Amino acid sequence: MSQVEKKAGLLRRTSSSKKPLKEKVVLMYDEIFAKEDPAKNNPRFWDELFLMKVNLEYLETKLECLDGDELMKTKDNVNSLFHHCVQTLAEEHQIKVVNALQTLCALFRGVHQKNKSASGFDIINMLMGFDKAEHRMKDLMESLDSLLCGEGSESLKALCLKLLLCLVTVTDNISQNTILEYVMINSIFEAVLQILSDVSSRGRHGYDAVVLLALLVNYRKYESVNPYIVKLSILDDEPTLDGMGLVVGQALTEYNRQYKDKEEENQGGFFSTLTSMVGSMFIADAEEKLSVQTNEAILLALYEAVHLNRNFITVLAQSHPEIDIPTTPTTPVPTTPTTPLGTTPPSTDVMNSSELPLDPNLQTSNLLITFLKYSSIVMQDTKDEHRLNSARLCLIILTCIAEDQYADAFLHDDNMNFRVNLHRMPMRHRKKAAEKNVPSRPLVCAVLDLMVEFVVTHMMKDFPMDLYMRCVQVIHKLICYQKKCRIRLHYTWRELWSALINLLKFLLSNETVLLAKHNIFHLALLVVNLFNMFITYGDTFLPTSNSYDELYYEIVRMHQVFDNLYCMVLRVSTNAGQWKEPASKVTHSLVNVRAIINHFNPKIESYAAVNHISQLSEDQVLEVVRSNYDTLTLKLQDGLDQYERYSEQPKEAAFFKDLVRSISLNVRKNVSLNTLSQDILLKEFSTIS
Repeated sequence: MSQVEKKAGLLRRTSSSKKPLKEKVVLMYDEIFAKEDPAKNNPRFWDELFLMKVNLEYLETKLECLDGDELMKTKDNVNSLFHHCVQTLAEEHQIKVVNALQTLCALFRGVHQKNKSASGFDIINMLMGFDKAEHRMKDLMESLDSLLCGEGSESLKALCLKLLLCLVTVTDNISQNTILEYVMINSIFEAVLQILSDVSSRGRHGYDAVVLLALLVNYRKYESVNPYIVKLSILDDEPTLDGMGLVVGQALTEYNRQYKDKEEENQGGFFSTLTSMVGSMFIADAEEKLSVQTNEAILLALYEAVHLNRNFITVLAQSHPEIDIPTTPTTPVPTTPTTPLGTTPPSTDVMNSSELPLDPNLQTSNLLITFLKYSSIVMQDTKDEHRLNSARLCLIILTCIAEDQYADAFLHDDNMNFRVNLHRMPMRHRKKAAEKNVPSRPLVCAVLDLMVEFVVTHMMKDFPMDLYMRCVQVIHKLICYQKKCRIRLHYTWRELWSALINLLKFLLSNETVLLAKHNIFHLALLVVNLFNMFITYGDTFLPTSNSYDELYYEIVRMHQVFDNLYCMVLRVSTNAGQWKEPASKVTHSLVNVRAIINHFNPKIESYAAVNHISQLSEDQVLEVVRSNYDTLTLKLQDGLDQYERYSEQPKEAAFFKDLVRSISLNVRKNVSLNTLSQDILLKEFSTIS
């Protein structure tokens, strides 16, 4: 018995002496894979085929088992099957349309699976014939567009989106999928927009539509003009943008809620008592289990919207009541496979409503707050590759937001205050902050809190240098805006200064280990220049004169770290080697920090000696600082408020290529048409027919 027959398509044996019977549809598939035209002896062959329930497993396996030569011998019949599938999509008989859609998916997957090394042109030839491909794909895309935009069955629309996701993800590298050239020419962008703008369609299909759009935007985005990029960048239809934001927001909210539920579950009862008894030895294990899998597909969609479309920035800021999504959907969704934490589309009843109920007792939220909470979860643990990629993408999104003038204006608006409960990594030396104690502040404070939290919690031997660079750059861009607009933000700046000084201390303590892998001088330069921003321009954006005094106090109090840094960079810059130039830049950047230390330290020591005090209090040191500003001389440093704007190409191209590959593999794994429950679909359409 052949491998295909063993795997699928056989009915039970009628007796021990007889061969097992095959389903009729399997016999018809076998006719297709024979050399003869199956319609030669049966003119109604194709009509009958699409009335039969598709055996996806058998059809895909049959295609995979045929070698290249065998497949080419049956090429005409496979082309004919593809052609009749496309033709059937235009029919009114719903069961035939369902079967045609599922057959197309099996064809795309089966042929690609068998011919992974074949060129895109060969695959197009095998599926539809190269000379007829343009016409066939035009008809296919027009039919899918009609089905998605029409007023027909929602299950049929879901099936169309699954087919498109199947088509887009059949190759590991989306840009090597030559068939997508036809999807570029025959755009379904408007159909996706219609789904997102319509309340009912968005609730049922918004998640798949957003993921599909994110993937299509990444097809050969650096090699040619991608019409989906062009159209997304100029999109200004408010209901559509709002719909996209709602889908992304609810997917992230669902992840946040699942994480919080698991966190509370792990912190309750015996587990909590045990951890309090033996310290935090179990905390790391608990956190590992909590962040099972991030939702990179929806995060990519958010990035593309923020990066490409300036109008989408307004969607980030739109306020609505903060609501909890019910743990289980109120209606079963048979089209969704069981997926890991965070990859499931949110409950449809939540996304269905365009206007959420207002309650004065509800905390106000928006997409940006939801994203910040999500970021605070995924940025906790960056040891896993998926989480590292998600953390990096979160920081890239924050970089784009920090560079946008409208976003900055909203972030710093003193009349728009929010209470944002960020997740904090459990650490031995600090207690978990009570959520109720979080004050209502401008959103930029939550962004800064998130950056400070990252700086404090990731100083480890396997140092995430790239993430630290991005993190410090986000802080710098926000401060540049504050300096430019003279915004005096009431923020606990000392926490930021302390975190940055401890980061420098960590770099110094691990110089040898880190230098073997990273240019630590670039990061050190960014950190020192942040201090230079505060020193040079702090009087224009720090909230009070006391804040400026506290800056000097922190620099003087932690002078040993800056002294050690200066000695280290001086040593490296005076020796020949690969780090000579970057170390030299740090040396020059320390001129004002060292001037402050060298000016105030003798004054403080003198004050202590005159007043016979062995150890000065903070107030006494601040008094010395305030009374000795006049004699302090600082150098004006140029370019402190300048930065290189974010550009995806060429620096980030490799990252996004790998990320899209990873997302594509995950989507392909989850888009199994068997999860569309053929029995449910056929039952639905048999009642219609």
